[in-house]
Amino acid sequence: MNIRQILVEKAVAAMVAAGLPEDTNPAVTQSTRPQFGDYQINGAMGAAKKLKTNPRELAQKIIDNLDVSDIASQTEIAGPGFINIHLKPEFLADTLVSANQDEKLGVAEHASAQNVVVDYSSPNLAKEMHVGHLRSTIIGDAVVRALVFRGDSVTRQNHVGDWGTQFGMLIAHLEDQLENNGIASQALSDLEKFYKEAKVRFDEEEGFAERARDYVVKLQSGEKSVISHWETFTDVSMHHCLETYKELNVTLKKEDTYAESKYNDRLSGVITLLKEKGIAVEDQGAQVVFLDELANKDGEPSVFIVQKSGGGFLYATTDLAACDYRSNKLGADRILIFVDARQSLHFSQVELTARKAGLLRDETTYEFCPFGTMMGEDGKPFKTRTGGTVKLAELLEEAVSRATDKLAERESDLSAEERAEIARKVGIGAVKYADLSKNRTSDYIFNWDTMLSFEGATAPYLQYAYTRVRSIFRKAGIDAASLNAPISIVEAQEKALAIKLIQFEEVLDQMIGEATPHVLCSYLYELASLYMSFYEACPVLKDGVEPATKESRLMLCNLVAKTLAKGLDLLGIEVMEQM
Repeated sequence: MNIRQILVEKAVAAMVAAGLPEDTNPAVTQSTRPQFGDYQINGAMGAAKKLKTNPRELAQKIIDNLDVSDIASQTEIAGPGFINIHLKPEFLADTLVSANQDEKLGVAEHASAQNVVVDYSSPNLAKEMHVGHLRSTIIGDAVVRALVFRGDSVTRQNHVGDWGTQFGMLIAHLEDQLENNGIASQALSDLEKFYKEAKVRFDEEEGFAERARDYVVKLQSGEKSVISHWETFTDVSMHHCLETYKELNVTLKKEDTYAESKYNDRLSGVITLLKEKGIAVEDQGAQVVFLDELANKDGEPSVFIVQKSGGGFLYATTDLAACDYRSNKLGADRILIFVDARQSLHFSQVELTARKAGLLRDETTYEFCPFGTMMGEDGKPFKTRTGGTVKLAELLEEAVSRATDKLAERESDLSAEERAEIARKVGIGAVKYADLSKNRTSDYIFNWDTMLSFEGATAPYLQYAYTRVRSIFRKAGIDAASLNAPISIVEAQEKALAIKLIQFEEVLDQMIGEATPHVLCSYLYELASLYMSFYEACPVLKDGVEPATKESRLMLCNLVAKTLAKGLDLLGIEVMEQM
């Protein structure tokens, strides 16, 4: 249940009844302090300013027409025209009981599901995945999980780089390895090393660069033996990616891969279409789109090259073909693309060109979702101590190792096998939450000590919070799954916790709409913090607690545990029953 959306609809109806235009913004927000109610309708002030009337009088007219008796116990005007809404404890209780009995925790599926295409991860198969691929992979996957949970139809698109001039170089090097009785899986076991070897030969070995360029021509013309080498290379490379996805608990599978090479047969048609429509023109032998909409301060149009002077295609061409495939072939309502913020101009050029050419339908939104950079503690992009690229697999291995050391400091009667499994979940979860909890568009500092801490807004803190709630049921000898009792909201801490619990759907809608997992991270941390305050103020298992009160509070505990588990699952972070 999205309480804010319900209040928006009720507020709009009240404003129309009060004589305001239908497009008046009701400005419904969550209240920041309990004395201001639980929600506020703040639209009276903006509307009064436009109409040049008294905002408090207008607010009263809105209240006179506001039908919230089913969910609110009180409405009041505060300050210059704020309308405070106090939710009924009975409404909160009934909503939470229903959520506790629902496997989706009261989160409804979208009334009209959308067809959403999500482009994320997209590593270059010429190299092993490195830390630069982390953000796209885990941010995209969290949004995908939330979309699926809300009932949208999602097509994952792992737009891997598997084409272009560099592959001629790599195929030439691979063929030499195989001719020397090498085995492909061994030759490609370290992709970074393999790429560097090929690059050195390309730059320094006489005749190798020419061979590499010949292989590019053969590859593009579909020569069987070269295609076979290319397939071997891409298969082994993709296997490395899939292993990393599994370790990261990311939902991408092999069948979600839709590589650059998939668009080859569409590229010439895209150029023909752009030329026929007069969108692309020849300039110094290349095909270029001049975009006045993105002109610089001197009025010079933005230059978007879609075909090289020698006839070769570029990322621009492939991305335009991808627009056509996703919008017109897959029928996408939304296209979400998670890519480094430094590519903002490129994707603005892609969208403008695609819309002019009809490669994107008007009904399809094209949402470039940029993200900032993972920085080292020196404030520069995260690198190894020697300045090299950090492999993602090695980063995750170190995360688990550090989590193992951290957990060794804590007393436990768990077996070595159980501790190892917990360390894996804590280490991987810590890396993911540290990234996901930051605003997507911001750079952030990578710090091991902070992310592995059991205090503050971290994955270990939330995982531990979950285990603490679950331990209550073990201590009480109660099967949480069979718990079904009325809930009574009496204490202030109970109400604060109840309101936070019913806002789960509201948070997911914001996360999905803005493609911002950090809002879910913040919500889960706030929920865990409110639970700690509730547990300290509202005894659950202590002697003297009335049975009905005990059951009510156990119901709240159970829903907190289920919400924490589901929320973390939507972030791709695993929980454990004990730590």
